[in-house]
Amino acid sequence: MNIPPGHQTVMPYLILPNARGFADFVQAVFRATLGPTTLRDDDTTIMHGEVKIGESTLMFAEATDQWAPQPASLFVYVENTDETYQLALAQGATSVMEPADRDYGRSGGVADPFGNSWWITSL
Repeated sequence: MNIPPGHQTVMPYLILPNARGFADFVQAVFRATLGPTTLRDDDTTIMHGEVKIGESTLMFAEATDQWAPQPASLFVYVENTDETYQLALAQGATSVMEPADRDYGRSGGVADPFGNSWWITSL
């Protein structure tokens, strides 16, 4: 199977309001690195973007009249759940579930300003 470097077999593709804001959010909260980004003809909205969190790539684009928002629920492992949860709140997310110890690790949840839910977990 041919897969481009830096990509995985399955990758989420999010269609979002304010795609540029989403890129800023994941870079600030999850230390994501911004990958290839293509703008639409207006040179302001993102037609296609990629961010990498750890070894995982998320693709995203700005919602349009043709492409309605399609947010996601994402599960992400981090070094420190509490720290990342607080950072997400500081970046405009709202709490869905405060961090607590669970059978599968320390986990909490937030809703980002772009319609996505993030389940933030550390072991």
